[in-house]
Amino acid sequence: MSAHTGPDVLDALRAAFGPSGVRVHASLSSYTTFHVGGPAEYLVEAHRTEQLIVAARIARGSQLPLVVLGGGSNVLVADNGVRGIVVLSRDREIAQVDEHSVRAAAGLTINGLVRWTVGRGLAGIEAWAGTPGTVGGAIHGNAHFRGRNISDLIREVRVLMPNGDVRDLPVHEMGFGYDSSRLQGSGEVALSAIFNVTPGKTDALRATARESLAFRKRTQPLDVPSAGCIFQNPDPARDAVPEGIPPSAGALIDRAGLKGCSCGDARVSTTHGNFIVHDGEATAGEIRQLIEHCKQEVATIHGVTLREEIVYLGDF
Repeated sequence: MSAHTGPDVLDALRAAFGPSGVRVHASLSSYTTFHVGGPAEYLVEAHRTEQLIVAARIARGSQLPLVVLGGGSNVLVADNGVRGIVVLSRDREIAQVDEHSVRAAAGLTINGLVRWTVGRGLAGIEAWAGTPGTVGGAIHGNAHFRGRNISDLIREVRVLMPNGDVRDLPVHEMGFGYDSSRLQGSGEVALSAIFNVTPGKTDALRATARESLAFRKRTQPLDVPSAGCIFQNPDPARDAVPEGIPPSAGALIDRAGLKGCSCGDARVSTTHGNFIVHDGEATAGEIRQLIEHCKQEVATIHGVTLREEIVYLGDF
C-alpha cells in the first residue's frame, strides 16, 4: 500500500480532527464485524456531518480515495489495508421531523433507530431490530430483511456529492434495487435519511422487535464474527435454480454440501449457509478464498453463479 504521509494531508486532517484525531496506518480489523483486515492509510472519526464533509474535501484535494465505514458489517477489508482516507461515521443524530417522519444521521445504527422510534411510539422500523450496521451502510446497499428493503421505509436521502455539494434526493432518485443504490457507483455519500413512521403502541412495537431479534438468533450465527450474508439471493429472471431448491444463496450452498467447509479459520456457518464466520485467526485472504470456493462449487453443482453482497475494500 503506497503512503501519502506528506505534511499537507496530515496538517489538513489534524486541523479538522485535532492533533490526536488522525491515525496513520491504523488497523481496521477492530472496526469491522469480521474482525480482520489491514490498516487504513489515514483513519479519522467523524462525529458530526461537517467533519465528514471536510474529510471528503481533503480527500478530493489530495486525490486520495475516500472510504466511509459505519458499523463495519457487509465488508471485507484486505490484509494489505486500504489506501486513502477512511472515515468512521459516528454522527448519530436523530430527530422527529413531523408526526410521520424522522431524520436519522448516517452514523446511527439501525438498532439505535429502532430503539429510538419504538421508545416514542413510532411505528415502521421495529421489525428491523437486530440489523447490523448503520443507516448509511443500510442505504448504500439497500439492506433487506424477510422480503423487505430498507428503501421501502425511506422518503429522502441527504447526500454528499463528489463536488462537495449537499443534496436532498427523494427516494425515487436513489436508484434503489436489490442490494443496490446509486451510491455504489456515483462517489456520493449518504449523510442522513428521512424515514416514514406512523403513530403506534410502544408495547406492540417492542413485541415485534423482540420477535425479529428471536428470528435472527434462531437462523443466524450471531455468536461468532461474520459480516452478514455473503451472497445475494438468485434472481429468478436470470438464474435457473434447480427444481426443488429454494431460490436462496444459503440453500444452494447447503445443498452443495458446503456447510462447515473451511479455509484456515474461515468457515461456512453450519447455522446459515450464506454466512462465513471467523473462527479463530482467519485472514481476509482466507475468507476471500473460501468465498471463491463456494462460488465455484455452487456453479459446478447447481449451474448458478452466485454474486457477492459483501463489499471488498482494499487490494486483494
